[in-house]
Parts: sequence; C-alpha cells; structure tokens
Amino acid sequence: MLTPQEWGIVELSLRVTIVAVAAATPVSFGLALLLARARFPGKVLVDALVHLPLVLPPVVTGWLLLIGFGVKGPIGSLLHDWFGLTLIFRWTGATLASAIMALPLMVRAMRLSIEAVDRRLEGAARTLGASPWRVFWTITVPLALPGVLAGAVLGFARSIGEFGATITFVSNIPGETQTLPIAIYAALQVPGSEGAVTRLAVISVVLSLGALVVSEVLARRAGAGRGQHVL
Repeated sequence: MLTPQEWGIVELSLRVTIVAVAAATPVSFGLALLLARARFPGKVLVDALVHLPLVLPPVVTGWLLLIGFGVKGPIGSLLHDWFGLTLIFRWTGATLASAIMALPLMVRAMRLSIEAVDRRLEGAARTLGASPWRVFWTITVPLALPGVLAGAVLGFARSIGEFGATITFVSNIPGETQTLPIAIYAALQVPGSEGAVTRLAVISVVLSLGALVVSEVLARRAGAGRGQHVL
C-alpha cells in the first residue's frame, strides 16, 4: 500500500502530466499541420527545432529553460512583472518542462496521421463547393483524430517519465515539484527505502506501459491498411 506521501507524489505527477499534455496538444497539432501541409523557407530548421529536445541532453533543455524562464530570464521576467507569475521551483515549471520534452513525440505522431489523410477526399469535397474551413473540420480533423489522440497519449507516457529537464529547472521540492522519477531518484539516495522505490517504480511502469499500449492501438487504428505505427 502507498503511504499518504506517496499518494501525494502520484497525484502531483498526474496533475503535472495531464496539464502538460493538455497545453501541448493544440501546439503540437498546429506544428504537425504546418510541417505536414505547408511549404515555406526554413521549414527544415523549424522541423529541427521542434525535434531538438529529442536529441539534446535533458539537463541542457532544463538549463535553457532556467535561462529563459528564470526570474531574471527574458521570458520569466516578463511573466513575473506583467502577471506576477513565477515558474521556477513551482509545479507549473515542471509542467512546462514536461510539455517541452513531450512535444517532439506528439508532433511526430500527429504529423504522420495528418500526412496519411487521403488528399483526394479533400479535393473531392472542394470540387463539390465545400470551403477550405469546412473541409478541414469535416474531413481532415476526423480522419486524423485517432493519430492526434495517439500523439497525446504518447506525450502522456513521455511526460510521466520526465526527469532531467524538470530537476534542472525546478529542482526537487517535495509536494511542489517532486514527481515520480524525482521521488524515485531521491529515495534511492536514502538507505532502507527499497520498498518506496519499488512501489513508485511499479506505478511508473504501469502508467507508462498502459499509455504506450493505448497510443499504439490508436496509431494502428489511424493507419489501418497503411502500416502506420508510432513505436
């Protein structure tokens, strides 16, 4: 059985992850749509920047967040002065770090889904007089939706395991920024905490594995007949 403190860690992790995925989903869909359909100068650079968190050491991503969103950072100072909002050492900062680390995987899954939409269907609808806006909402979005959901679930799996950028940006503060991976790391430093480590690790495995299975099922449904996968 989990202790009240461990339940608090699980609750905080789920809150950080759900808010991160909810915030990252519309941004990811917009970027996926841009990369899948638009042609513009510098597209390769935008694509590379979107996927940069995948290849950067997470500690470097956390350090960049610290520079940009710290109280004296260019964005952090504006948020503090204009809205009284501080992300550093707050669960909202952990949410930002999780969202950024999950973004590349979400964009990739959604982009594959959008690219798989049969353009002939969209063309046929336009020849029948449908406006581009109506074609988008009645054909493109419904056909891409399973892949969009798969990307969101994949982002959940990535966010629940986020560690490096989070601990660099918002540190390890119990009850505020101590998510599951950080709590496991902290427990490993304490002799006699094997039980807590095991319980928290099992929860992490179950949540991550469940999310990956759901994501793959949705991706297979989205790419039925086209052999599309996200794993």
